Amino acid sequence: MATEVQNHSDQSVTALVGGIVTDFQDLLKQQLQLARQEVQADLTKGKDAVMALALGVGILLLGATPLCFALVHLLHWLSLPPGVVADPSHLPLWGCFAIVGGLLTAVGASVAFLGKKKLDTLHPLDQTAHALNENLEWKTTPK
Repeated sequence: MATEVQNHSDQSVTALVGGIVTDFQDLLKQQLQLARQEVQADLTKGKDAVMALALGVGILLLGATPLCFALVHLLHWLSLPPGVVADPSHLPLWGCFAIVGGLLTAVGASVAFLGKKKLDTLHPLDQTAHALNENLEWKTTPK
């Protein structure tokens, strides 16, 4: 009769250990799925941030071009002899270039700044790494 109880307790311990191992394997599978989903979400966020940053830099470069032309026309305007009117309009050509270039540069800088902020908020695999560290500490820390 004592051997029957002992065999029963051996089987239940084996079943418990087997259940723990199975649960741990299931937990690791779930964490890998979480990691995949998190990587996909981070890639999407990263792609959006890089697109915004690239768009901002492109607009910034587009705005820098008229500013360069404005400087050339300003130099030409400043080098005119006194009394000579090169442009009969009220606003000199360099001023027009400066206004357009300044506006484009401001818009480009704003979009690039927003893209940079989005990129800075990207923290790939933070949740998964934290959960995995907790599980490994639980597994390796004796009680």
